[in-house]
Amino acid sequence: MDHLLAIKVFCRVVETGTFSRAADLLDMPKSTVTKLVQELEAHLRLKLLHRTTRRVTVTMEGAAYYERTTKLLHELEDIESNISNEQSTPRGRLKVDMASAIANFILLPALPSFMQQYPEIQLELGVSDTNIDLLTDNIDCVIRGGELNDTSLIAKRIAELTFVTCAAPSYLKQYGTPQTPDELSSKHRIIYYRSRKTNRVVPLRFSNRQQSMEIQQQGSPLSVNDSTAQLTATLSGLGVSQLPLFMAQPFLDNGKLQLVLPDWQRAAFPLYLIYPPGRHLSGRLSTFINWVMAVFQPYRPY
Repeated sequence: MDHLLAIKVFCRVVETGTFSRAADLLDMPKSTVTKLVQELEAHLRLKLLHRTTRRVTVTMEGAAYYERTTKLLHELEDIESNISNEQSTPRGRLKVDMASAIANFILLPALPSFMQQYPEIQLELGVSDTNIDLLTDNIDCVIRGGELNDTSLIAKRIAELTFVTCAAPSYLKQYGTPQTPDELSSKHRIIYYRSRKTNRVVPLRFSNRQQSMEIQQQGSPLSVNDSTAQLTATLSGLGVSQLPLFMAQPFLDNGKLQLVLPDWQRAAFPLYLIYPPGRHLSGRLSTFINWVMAVFQPYRPY
């Protein structure tokens, strides 16, 4: 048995949840994947995985083994990368997670230049508005906004996002244009963003030179837990939203959205690139961080 290969195969089965998917990603027959995991279990004299016809689940012993071996595999990858002069030629797998709007409106449109410049980096991009546990999910870095709750992680502030309040012309034609936040709250439909983590709606926030206030209606007819869906709902004339300016700007320019309450602003929203501490900063991750910082330069007022 190739012990190291068996460990790599086992980790990929855990990460994908199926032998078939692991075999596809590893470009090897499913029978080979199955045999290597069985040989690893026989070597350890432990049951690492529960198998049924539909799914694979990890045993308690398997979860503990995965947690320790996947860290060792990452360290080995970094050692080999440094020996092979990865700093000048970054290579290897990089797992990144970010919110849907950031991916679709900023990072993905800019990604061709990164892939052309660094063709030996295999980027695995997770797109969701759900908070990810970097260590448990074996993620190299995430891009997230708002307050930082986990101070054990390393965070680089990459942007300050501006938000605008807006609605579709069709909505404003039917319901009128609010002149104050109070009028918006009492007479209009608001499309709220709802946190996936807490399932709570995020209030609309307004400030001018005299005061600051929040709006959170009870029993709002629509809330969504994805920022791209919130934009689509706003374009469809379903109500008024607060959206990041980078999302709204193209539609403000072509007239499909109109600003509402332009004299009332929302405080800038900090955006961070976050990665775990205590891990050697590989050449590929360092390269990606530097590239991200450059991409977000237009969104930094400092």
